[in-house]
Amino acid sequence: MKKHAENEEMKQETTESVISPAEQTVQQEAAETLQESAPEDSSSNLVDRVAELEKLNAELQDQYLRKAADFDNYRKRMIREKQEAIDFANTNLLTDLVQVLDDFDRAFSAGDSHEAGTPAAAMAEGVLMIRNQFSAMLEKKYGLVYYPAKGEPFDPNIHEAIGQVPSPDVSEPTVAEEYLKGYKLKDRVIRHAKVMVYMPVETQGA
Repeated sequence: MKKHAENEEMKQETTESVISPAEQTVQQEAAETLQESAPEDSSSNLVDRVAELEKLNAELQDQYLRKAADFDNYRKRMIREKQEAIDFANTNLLTDLVQVLDDFDRAFSAGDSHEAGTPAAAMAEGVLMIRNQFSAMLEKKYGLVYYPAKGEPFDPNIHEAIGQVPSPDVSEPTVAEEYLKGYKLKDRVIRHAKVMVYMPVETQGA
């Protein structure tokens, strides 16, 4: 055992003698430099990683907000289209019933010229009463409404001109007479009013 310990001391002395004091100083400084730079490199990498994750988070949040907005718009559009389908599901039927209202109007006009108290006048009054009840039911239950045209400015969106008459009394195209009533279903025109239009007369200086 003593001999072994002596051998170890000899090896240590030999190793120390091989490394010069200058080399020992260089090794010590290198070790200190590594110890100092390692935390700095680790901290720099951590900052870069945090910045990268923050950028990714911002991009994902932006994508989420865009998708949420797109879905909300889609949901609102589906609700609106569904409601329109419900509101205007009876358009064709109501368009046909408008012609029945026209027949009531013609029947009343034919009987209205008779003298009051006569059977024809009484018939006309009964026709008018039925017509008004029928029209009120269509308006209350389905939203079908008549819009007056006579005296209103001419609007091609709701009026259909069947003729024009020059008139010095108007400064813009104006409905002179209404020959066929126009009807709307919840603010949507389902039949245009057929009208005669007063047209302004151009002055010679114009």
